[in-house]
Amino acid sequence: MGHMIELKAADGTTFPAYVAGPAGNPKAKGGLVVLQEIFGVNSHIRSVADGYAADGYFVVAPATFHRVKAGVDLGYTEADMGTGFGFKTAVEALPAPGVMADIQAAIDHAAQAGKVGIVGYCWGGLLTWRAACALKGLSAAAPYYGGGMTGEADAHRVPQVPVLAHFGDQDHWIPLDTVEAFKKAQPGVTVHVYNANHGFNCDQRGSYNEAAAKLARQRTLAFFAQHIG
Repeated sequence: MGHMIELKAADGTTFPAYVAGPAGNPKAKGGLVVLQEIFGVNSHIRSVADGYAADGYFVVAPATFHRVKAGVDLGYTEADMGTGFGFKTAVEALPAPGVMADIQAAIDHAAQAGKVGIVGYCWGGLLTWRAACALKGLSAAAPYYGGGMTGEADAHRVPQVPVLAHFGDQDHWIPLDTVEAFKKAQPGVTVHVYNANHGFNCDQRGSYNEAAAKLARQRTLAFFAQHIG
């Protein structure tokens, strides 16, 4: 359904992004940025983008590893996880603003369709939270099991837009006590906790939970309908 394009960040860096759906008003309900896991803009992320496009959004999924490694498209093996974690660590180590500049460019591109929301998974969930707190042009944000967003360094950021966060109560990467602490620190954020593991939205992972994924998606679509259109 979609195709790859090139975007340019404020510092002149060019990077690829997968786009899908109607680009202009009034066809699109609005714009939506989809942020990848640590596995690249792979077949799963492209299918997620296609799914939101089918729901009427103009979707932009930037390649957030591009500053350290081009063309990342991993699966979900143990080896893939190690490789992806290495790329994520390298991106996190970039001088500020680093990849946030690329996400801003993706938001700006999505804005041709109207108001813009952002959704991300795993590391993309953390970046979604940071974007909600620091970037311009967003109207709503929906991080899924954002690794790190409940930690000390990120839990006390101040979101500038409505946020709907999804977590799993069996997620050993994000302990439930840190989710509870995040809820107390962020009373304005809507937090849903599912009887599920990390990565429950991804139907290519062993941790996929169809019931949780379906409910979270319904809630996310209703949330975006309320804040984007």
